[in-house]
Amino acid sequence: MPFHHVAGLVGVFVGLAGGNTVVLQRRFDAGAWLALVERHRVQRVFLVPTMLQRIIDHPDVAKADLRSVQLITYGAAPATPELIVRARGLFPGAAFVQVFGQTETLGGVVALGPEDEDAAKRGSVGKPMAGVEVRVVDPATGVDVADGEVGEFWARAPHTATPGWIRSGDLVRRDAEGYIYVVGRMSDVINRGGEKIDPAEVEAVLWAHKDVADVAVAGFPDADLGENVGAVIVARRPVDPEELRDWARVRLASHKVPARIVFVDELPLTELGKVSRRDLGALITER
Repeated sequence: MPFHHVAGLVGVFVGLAGGNTVVLQRRFDAGAWLALVERHRVQRVFLVPTMLQRIIDHPDVAKADLRSVQLITYGAAPATPELIVRARGLFPGAAFVQVFGQTETLGGVVALGPEDEDAAKRGSVGKPMAGVEVRVVDPATGVDVADGEVGEFWARAPHTATPGWIRSGDLVRRDAEGYIYVVGRMSDVINRGGEKIDPAEVEAVLWAHKDVADVAVAGFPDADLGENVGAVIVARRPVDPEELRDWARVRLASHKVPARIVFVDELPLTELGKVSRRDLGALITER
């Protein structure tokens, strides 16, 4: 992870503070990552879901010796339950821990540990860590919403960058047991003629199609509706866009079905491994 992002910086410091050797890559490459893990008998790693996806899809993964890995921490972007199930098959001896936070919170404030990752909690990012207070707030009124309703994630903890409540800009819901589920970013919500659409919901449906290796959804300008739904897809094999729309129509409300589908070899990413929303929107608009 880049050192100027909190995930990379904290990861290196925690490793060194524990007396560990830290193995670095100048830039992430899945094949080189597999070789380094095998050569140095790496025990603990941090990955964003895109990195994990590239590792398990790499042609050398089947012959790599990954038995040394004991702990895989992942976060910084949404991970589908299906991705983690596949990853568990490759790392049967490793514990998986998901963390949720941001630079302003100096890393994770919510975590989902191995004891929480049963089928009922798949899709959750976990519960607040020790010493962390959490609110789920209606961004328009500043009033806490009821469990099960969507609101903005707020956090307060002694270790955050600034005192007081930090507004994350993330939309979440909390269940009755206190588990947090990320719905999306407030800035990413698509406003299609007044209908608010969460890109993550559409992505999850398309990602479940057998021919879709990766997908990201964003709005694009529409003269009539203001915005409409676009999808950028990395396909495992050639697939008809109408087949994907038919798949989505069965599982989504009609206004959430992508009006425009673009195929690419790989999604545009930031250096942190997150989808670049700016480049994604440009791809959908230009094509």
